[in-house]
Amino acid sequence: MRFDLKTLRGDIFGGVLSAVVSLPLALAFGVASGLGPVAGLYGAIAVGFLAAVLGGTPTQISGPTGPTSIATAVIVAQHADNLAEVATIVMLSGLLQIAFGLIRFGRYVTYTPYSVVSGFMSGIGVIIIILQTLPFLGLPLEGEPLHIVQGWPAALATLNPDALSIAVGSLAVCVFWPRQLHNILPPPLVALVIGTGAAAWWFPGAPVIGAVPTGFPELQRPVLSEGFLDAMLQPALILALVNSIDSLLTALVADSMTRTQHNSDRELLGQGTGNLVAGLLGVMPGAGATMRTVVNGRAGGRTPLSGALHALILLGCMFGFGPLVERIPYACLAGILMKVGWDIIDWRILKRLRYAAVENVTVMLLTLVLTVFVDLIMAVGVGLIVASFVSARRSESAELKDMVSVPLLDAVLSPDVEESYDARVGLVAVPRHFSVASARELARSVGADIKEHEAVIFDFSAVTYMDESAALVIEDLANTAQTEAKGCVVAGLSGSAEEALRVFGIHDHIPPEHFVPDLETAKKLAWDLVNG
Repeated sequence: MRFDLKTLRGDIFGGVLSAVVSLPLALAFGVASGLGPVAGLYGAIAVGFLAAVLGGTPTQISGPTGPTSIATAVIVAQHADNLAEVATIVMLSGLLQIAFGLIRFGRYVTYTPYSVVSGFMSGIGVIIIILQTLPFLGLPLEGEPLHIVQGWPAALATLNPDALSIAVGSLAVCVFWPRQLHNILPPPLVALVIGTGAAAWWFPGAPVIGAVPTGFPELQRPVLSEGFLDAMLQPALILALVNSIDSLLTALVADSMTRTQHNSDRELLGQGTGNLVAGLLGVMPGAGATMRTVVNGRAGGRTPLSGALHALILLGCMFGFGPLVERIPYACLAGILMKVGWDIIDWRILKRLRYAAVENVTVMLLTLVLTVFVDLIMAVGVGLIVASFVSARRSESAELKDMVSVPLLDAVLSPDVEESYDARVGLVAVPRHFSVASARELARSVGADIKEHEAVIFDFSAVTYMDESAALVIEDLANTAQTEAKGCVVAGLSGSAEEALRVFGIHDHIPPEHFVPDLETAKKLAWDLVNG
């Protein structure tokens, strides 16, 4: 892309606006993660700068996000007595993301079925809303979603009226702020200013953030004890996968907005480096942030300069706004996060559930429920497995529809034969795309037909792809035809089908002269075989 004065102006404007949007969200996500608001802000600075400079999506703005905050909160809850362990897990997650980039894993993450992504993101939105109900009522954040829901009656009995008033006001600002003013004054920033002012002047009983550490975070020494290294791999993998999926999905949004093409593997390298440094600093990890990326793109940001500038502006705010951050009420951040959680839920799909395929709805709802009430990585894993079964079932139907297994009348094979209904030769026309999805059904339906014929023709003329599982079935069927009939003829074998069958040694079972270039030649050869 050509860099000129217009591009520079767009990058500056995009960097400033995205920083304005990032400030309240970074503070809020830091609180939601359990690491605190300052950790959220420094996470936005570290990940935002390094992911912009080293990543593969020029317009992407990175920092703490909803999915990241939930994944981090789970880790913090499990290691609350030792934050050095939390930092070590974050470091390892960054290293895993770097490894994902080096092995070119990025392109495969984008193949995740939308039903799984939709259920996962909606589940994250629901978790954010449930977790923020306690700060919304002026109570400390604690417990898992299910326990919080069970404790709602007791929470309502002990709510803080001042905190509730601020939370309702902050949520109302985020919901009803005029859309035409969003780019000038983002709703989260307006809610943050109004909520903080209201706490100072009218609702002093609402809990506030309090004393904020000054200066740069201290470097964290990784915990390298043998027992802990074994235990930290799973949470680090969860965090790495959540951040990778979040970042690459946001990169796709950036592509559609700017008509560009991101580099998935390089993006993972940049995000991983940012999260590695976030772990070293003991602050919150991050990922590509959709809302901030859209703000940057619409404001004119087109190069990594906008993302780097956004991080530098936040760094300046950190040293200039420390005393103001101390006065921010938790209820204000809860109100902002309530709206964020609501926006993360995939309402576009939920509103159309009645029109969607039952299989897709099942995968989406299953992933959503597991995300909220069980475990993030299990939700994605189970969702992917069920979605793969659904996809295989659909592939089976499509492939079998193109599969042909018919008898060839003797009168058709030879003009010398008088009209009869004898059919000693069978024809199996393999479909264009032949995979494990339909291989077993082919073996069941065709296997019995082969034994009824004296010779069988396998026609591969239309095949463009065949995997190893399907090749194994073909090899078994061809071997059956060779041993239980008078012969097997293979027509039009080439490309991936030939490579796959060669692996299983189909040429060891069928004579070389039985491989012919086309179906007509195969018919003549099969007729010769059945006639001795």
